[in-house]
Amino acid sequence: MPAKIVALCIGREKGTSKTPVPKIEIRENFGIVGDVHAGAGDRQVSLLDWESLVRMRRLGLEVSAGDFAENITIWGVRLKELPVGTRLAIGGVLLELTGIGRSCQGPCVAPRNCPPQTEGAFARVLSGGALRSGDTVKIIRPTAALLPEKTDLRPAEA
Repeated sequence: MPAKIVALCIGREKGTSKTPVPKIEIRENFGIVGDVHAGAGDRQVSLLDWESLVRMRRLGLEVSAGDFAENITIWGVRLKELPVGTRLAIGGVLLELTGIGRSCQGPCVAPRNCPPQTEGAFARVLSGGALRSGDTVKIIRPTAALLPEKTDLRPAEA
């Protein structure tokens, strides 16, 4: 089963949880229209694994999408295992991971086991468009990891 978007969230104020919405508009080199963190820089969009929320629920916390200030909650991808530079194609949108993990920005619902510290991801927008919950997520390896078509580094049998 392919990876997909479970929830999309927008925040109006810094330091608060984000609110789930049915769809978002993402602009190239900007981020999510209407989100407080949109703008220039490498943290235009924040992402979190759905599995991180499930793990927190198993620890007894009542958490939902957006409670860790993530914009996009994804099922089927372990974001913390992807290298910086990995690209995510979601519909017509193309994101590039710029960082994994962050420090807590305020009171945390899980202070000793905060998922964003080690599992959250940030991305910049390479190509914008509209996203909806349920959209499929495709992982594209970092371009630096791909060899050019013509190279002396290929094995003889290739």
